[in-house]
Amino acid sequence: MHFKTSESLLTPAMRGVLSRMARAQRPPFHTLTPQQARSAYEAGSGVLEIPKPVLARVDDFSIPVRDGHHIPARLYAPSAQKLPVLLYFHGGGFTIGSIATHDVLCRQISHLAGCAVVSVDYRLAPEFKFPTAANDAWDALQWLASHAADLNLDAKLMAVGGDSAGGTLAAMCALLARDAGLPLALQLLFYPGCAAHQDTASHRRFARGFVLEDVDITWFFNHYLRTPADREDWRFAPLNAPHVDDVAPAWFGLAECDPLVDEGVMYADKLRAAGVPVDLEIYRGVTHEFIKMGRILPEARHAHADAARVLRQAFHLKHPL
Repeated sequence: MHFKTSESLLTPAMRGVLSRMARAQRPPFHTLTPQQARSAYEAGSGVLEIPKPVLARVDDFSIPVRDGHHIPARLYAPSAQKLPVLLYFHGGGFTIGSIATHDVLCRQISHLAGCAVVSVDYRLAPEFKFPTAANDAWDALQWLASHAADLNLDAKLMAVGGDSAGGTLAAMCALLARDAGLPLALQLLFYPGCAAHQDTASHRRFARGFVLEDVDITWFFNHYLRTPADREDWRFAPLNAPHVDDVAPAWFGLAECDPLVDEGVMYADKLRAAGVPVDLEIYRGVTHEFIKMGRILPEARHAHADAARVLRQAFHLKHPL
């Protein structure tokens, strides 16, 4: 039996993106300071994005959290009417990323789904280590649930979502929301981190040359985690959650050529085994971060449309277009 090489799985367009990245000779994140990595990520974040959708409402505000800090947030909405809302957490290994790096993605989800999106700038490592990001995320969800009316949002129709580390935070919030009796319509998870360790077959297969490299994952987590024991905490690794029964329905958008794909499938399987409704899409031939490459990759645009469709169904919205 002949197995395809990992590189041969990539679409021609994805291969082109990787060639372009290689030619640009940008230093890998793990060779930079966190501040340098944030600047580099922000500078490159819009290069492969679709054109920025224009929305009726884009409002910046802040959310108070448990230690008295206020975290920045941005509300996106396609109209002034009262709308359901997705609370969105950006990716970036808990170390990089911001509202700005995920602005186009959040605009696109709001535009296609016809719902509001609130994007949150939770605090980053290493200045703020685990569990600060987790606490900020959960505090933001609780605040939004109790202040939705002030923003002309529907607290009865809320979802959580995120990509990569943000997907981890969304999955964690869904579990805490279940425990708190806070109803959520959906958890929208783009290639979430779910496992305690980088030890799956996909971590080995896609360790180098596929956008998110193993050395960078280790670099991110070494900044975020206080001790090795933090890896086992289910707030970092939702696969370690003791039980996932009765959590909100989940949609997974995974990339085939991504170190995180196996753990995403494993978490989807864990939810399904507990009777949770799960919709799983694996986008073939693309890597981690592909949803922010919609100018080049049709798979990114398909993922945006799929996520929007699932949100509309969860929120009982008609197609806005």
